[in-house]
Amino acid sequence: MIGTRQIRSIIKKHGTPIVIIDHDIIRSNYAKFKKHLPKIQAYYAVKANPAPEILRTLYKAGASFDVASLPEFMLVYDIIKRLPAKARQAYIWDKVVYANPTKPKETLQALDQYKPLVTYDNILELHKIKQYAPHAGVVLRLRVPNTGSMVELSSKFGCEPGEAVDLVEEARKIGLLVEGLSFHVGSQCTNFENFIQALNMSSAVMREATARGHNIKILDIGGGFPAPYNRHVRPFSALAKILNSEIERLFPEDIQFIAEPGRFLIATAAVAMARIIGKAVRDGKPCYYIDDSVYHTYSGIIFDHCQYHLKALKKGQPEMCAVFGQTCDGLDTISQSEELPDLDIDDLVYSENIGAYSNASSTCFNGFPPAKVFHINE
Repeated sequence: MIGTRQIRSIIKKHGTPIVIIDHDIIRSNYAKFKKHLPKIQAYYAVKANPAPEILRTLYKAGASFDVASLPEFMLVYDIIKRLPAKARQAYIWDKVVYANPTKPKETLQALDQYKPLVTYDNILELHKIKQYAPHAGVVLRLRVPNTGSMVELSSKFGCEPGEAVDLVEEARKIGLLVEGLSFHVGSQCTNFENFIQALNMSSAVMREATARGHNIKILDIGGGFPAPYNRHVRPFSALAKILNSEIERLFPEDIQFIAEPGRFLIATAAVAMARIIGKAVRDGKPCYYIDDSVYHTYSGIIFDHCQYHLKALKKGQPEMCAVFGQTCDGLDTISQSEELPDLDIDDLVYSENIGAYSNASSTCFNGFPPAKVFHINE
């Protein structure tokens, strides 16, 4: 976390609520990913936090990009459009994957000129791609176990491994080339067994595809790399050791591996600062109201199944309390069990590790604008 003096200086100038993003931490997280998984190219999951400043930092660091909508694609395109046309096209083909398996036909039509890699997981989507984006390369997404992940995705996306090679065969029949396979073990996956099972499933599909004459050269192992929200999350190095071992055991050397880290790269890079705007006692428990909410920076409580704990800049004996957001909605409860010192109006509280799936989902509900965002060490 950045120093208290710098935080107070930023707040004095810009007010609260504010999210402070430290780009040195983003670069450090990216370097850690590359150090421990040197064979895997990181495609940053733009949905985790699409701030252009973050995209530029990761682009300069050497990251590629995973997009899931046309606006996300255009955010990335705005960064790479300064490249010469030929280099830009090569970058899109090699460094951008449209990883949402279901796409509106209008999106496919708009993407076709860029000839990107796009994912699919069923025959209808495959034929849609052929009709509206015939110049795209395709990646088949597999359904894999998501047991214990904070956000489960397998009930929504992915084909059954047993039907995978038939879907690869269908692509060839209609004139599309399946460049790779992909999977996602679920967001914030602390059950590393999910990765092991997914890699074994992917290896089996690749072997069957090879036996039937299909040469698949890319494996996208998706996201799910856990951020260290608490002491119970095992270190990234432990997961990387497992991944490297399984990759070496299961796959030939000429396979290109990519991944879609989002929260791992940016969760720890941000701190949210808020101000106490109200105080009450309910059922004998202190209750604080802050100038942020679950409709704003704390949206991850609702949409990401994530609990962000609060700390105070003020020192004092902690006591159990509740913290609410500033809107009039009863749903706007940040926590019913925080330990904070006795606070007064205008005292400051903060939440660490809040860079992913937080202010990216902010709304203007109740007329309150999203928190300001301040970038340091860009």
